[in-house]
Amino acid sequence: MTTTNLVILQTSDIHGNIFPVNYGTNAYADVGLGKISTLVKKERKSNDNVLLIDNGDLIQGTPLTYHYVRSDEHRHLPNPMVAVLNEMKYDAGVFGNHEFNYGLGNLKAAVKQASYPWLSANILNAANQNPYFGKPYTIKQFDDLKVAVLGLTTPYIPYWEKPENIVGLKFDDPVKTAKRWVPFLKEEERADIVVVSYHGGFERDLDTGEPIEKITRENQGYRLCMEVPGIDVLLTGHQHRQIYGKELNGVIVLQPGSSGAFLGKAVLKLEKAGGRWKAVSKHSELLSVQGVPEDRALLDKVEVYERNTQAWLDQPIGKIEGNMLVEDAMKIRLQDNALIEFINKVQMDAAGVDISTTALFDNESPGFPPHVTMRDVVSNYIYPNTLKVIRISGKDMRDALERSASYFMQYNGKKIEVNPAFTTPKPQHYNYDMWEGIDYIIDISKPEGQRVVKLEYKGRPVLHEQSYDVVMSNYRAGGGGQYFMYQGKAVIKEIQIDMSELIANYFLREKTVKATVNNNWRVIHD
Repeated sequence: MTTTNLVILQTSDIHGNIFPVNYGTNAYADVGLGKISTLVKKERKSNDNVLLIDNGDLIQGTPLTYHYVRSDEHRHLPNPMVAVLNEMKYDAGVFGNHEFNYGLGNLKAAVKQASYPWLSANILNAANQNPYFGKPYTIKQFDDLKVAVLGLTTPYIPYWEKPENIVGLKFDDPVKTAKRWVPFLKEEERADIVVVSYHGGFERDLDTGEPIEKITRENQGYRLCMEVPGIDVLLTGHQHRQIYGKELNGVIVLQPGSSGAFLGKAVLKLEKAGGRWKAVSKHSELLSVQGVPEDRALLDKVEVYERNTQAWLDQPIGKIEGNMLVEDAMKIRLQDNALIEFINKVQMDAAGVDISTTALFDNESPGFPPHVTMRDVVSNYIYPNTLKVIRISGKDMRDALERSASYFMQYNGKKIEVNPAFTTPKPQHYNYDMWEGIDYIIDISKPEGQRVVKLEYKGRPVLHEQSYDVVMSNYRAGGGGQYFMYQGKAVIKEIQIDMSELIANYFLREKTVKATVNNNWRVIHD
């Protein structure tokens, strides 16, 4: 009997990482496509039938990608991420939610520059219901072995993205879309193997089927495996998890973390019978880049982007008088502090309102040192958010604070713990908000939903029916992070300048910024 192997290699959630560097500290890091390239070359040398797929969230996420779209580089140089994938000879790429962060113009340019197809069967043109970017799937032929790759994207993007970045797009349900296309690939295209590359994750535990998060349409990997017959391999992402060695309903599943720390690898042993190839065994693993040398020849081809980014990051823009460093992320979230107060001040200054809310996005956020550069700004404000002022009720405000208060487990008398809903399966520290312009106390000894024990505006209790204008990120204003109380609220003002730019401009204007704390909020327990 004739046999062969098919090797599927996957990256996902690369988020702009090419070089092995932590841009916040400039220290060496075991991440990036430079290292992934070394692993890919080794796999190609050892195997005949190799398929290389990127699963989305590629073109946004580091100062390198931010500098590219915000400088003149994008006018005369190709997108650095696409240039690298072209050089590595990727077979396909899928759209992730962060692909839209820099606008449709930049995304369309990236798609046009690619020598590989960008796929998404469920991102449709709202006018004619056809796939917006043209390619729902691609076919890869290895002699007489026919492999189909179907691209799918989480449809939750309208909850997060600026409306102007997704004009004319409709995000259809991935499960419904797969039920249409997988049979077509099997029956009409006569594909031997169907790979679904889905920029989304799993909403349920792979072993028990129990929900691991609130069931929405954000992550539907479990449903895809259970409800869509004919899928051989499901490549996933979005949650930044490390998933390998798992099969669900006969479908082998993979998720290779983020930032290029791992390369996903699925191996299918195939046998030919009756003129068709069929998988008789499957296994998967994650290949770590730890200790793997980077592909210098590849990095040399995009060195100009890195050089320009590093020069930009080292530009001094201002000084801090006092302390705005993050020494303990948990302490930052337990009481008012200079860093969060400063970010809120910048937002209120830009918006012209007196209530603001923001978050400490990551536990690795360093805060601001005495002498501030652009590197410090992008290390602390890592997303390309703009700002919106929305009009909310006092009840909305209280509900939002209760949502933030659920970040903590109910206090057990021993230690303060983070609710697993904010850490598993994906860290979501950015969904805990801290406010300026109101005075409040959160008591985590109390049950969820009953923790806001003080809430005042200008010395008076916040009233449920009263209206308040609040500035926040566009992500939060759209209801991102399950802040559904904000959805559909009147937008009073939009500030169409990235927050990192607003912070930099504030430093350039003020020259020296004093670290202040007015102690308007705190978290308590019995």
